[in-house]
Amino acid sequence: MGSYGFIWGQRAPCGGHPAAPSRGHALVPGCRAARCRRTTTPNVPRAAASALGLRRRARCGGSPAPVAVRLRCGWPAELPLRAGSGVRVRGVSDASGCSMIALLHTGAAKFPQHFLPRARQAVCLLLPAALLKGYGSIISRKLASHGFGASMAAMSSFPPQRYHYFLVLDFEATCDKPQIHPQEIIEFPILKLNGRTMEIESTFHMYVQPVVHPQLTPFCTELTGIIQGMVDGQPSLQQVLERVDEWMAKEGLLDPSVKSIFVTCGDWDLKVMLPGQCQYLGLPVADYFKQWINLKKAYSFAMGSWPKNGLLDMNKGLNLQHIGRPHSGIDDCKNIANIMKTLAHRGFIFKQTSKPF
Repeated sequence: MGSYGFIWGQRAPCGGHPAAPSRGHALVPGCRAARCRRTTTPNVPRAAASALGLRRRARCGGSPAPVAVRLRCGWPAELPLRAGSGVRVRGVSDASGCSMIALLHTGAAKFPQHFLPRARQAVCLLLPAALLKGYGSIISRKLASHGFGASMAAMSSFPPQRYHYFLVLDFEATCDKPQIHPQEIIEFPILKLNGRTMEIESTFHMYVQPVVHPQLTPFCTELTGIIQGMVDGQPSLQQVLERVDEWMAKEGLLDPSVKSIFVTCGDWDLKVMLPGQCQYLGLPVADYFKQWINLKKAYSFAMGSWPKNGLLDMNKGLNLQHIGRPHSGIDDCKNIANIMKTLAHRGFIFKQTSKPF
């Protein structure tokens, strides 16, 4: 979730009484200084306190009551806010004057790493992305100045996924209005997405020569942007599938110890298009094409709504700019990868959605 939140920390540096942490709670103190005997506590409405599980702790001489936050997942964590900002998070306002966020324990090395995924996911659900983005850099600088730079770097990765790699795929095929049969794949792109960083590590991209309907229709060219010269003289589907297998082997994706899965926008690509054309041509379908993640289903699980217009709705729902032109296979793959990265950043764990063949 980037460089903020969940670094086990140290005492308030402002000279007043440190927020006295107790084991089992992470604290957001509001310490002004020893010379300041006023008490200012975060304004926590009763309803918000009940919903978020906030409770006040005993006050010390010059420090107001810190607030302990216990998340629903069962692991306590701090609210990553800059003190004195007056920022309101679902009714919880930080009105303190201390500019340091002091957390449980005395050193970052004591942080139990196996709590990271649950903690990160919980905070992403509690706090809107815009707030996290605005305050992440501030907290990074504060904690880095107190020796927590390495721990902050460790937090920059995404929640652990079930797969080492995601293979983003989006076919373009011959088409017309009314539809022609059989359809044939004319663009075959794959992006290799690292499951830990959600960054693109490698690309496979080839155009395919159609054989049943070798001439592209004007409708097809207008929809996909693929002109006749881009497919003429290109390899057949059989040859492209052989090159896909070579690329998979070169990238280490055929190693039994490496877990990878294809990701598509819908089920059409690997449930209908590829097996249908392979059956028509008498070609085998490799086993790695027989399980995949339908991004539409993943998005609906994460966001609670079905993207009727596919990538356009998903980009809109996540406030993302559309990359390239619609119905370009390689550009659609880039959009899928960007949506996946955004969902993973929010703590979503991707799972296979296809049923076994």
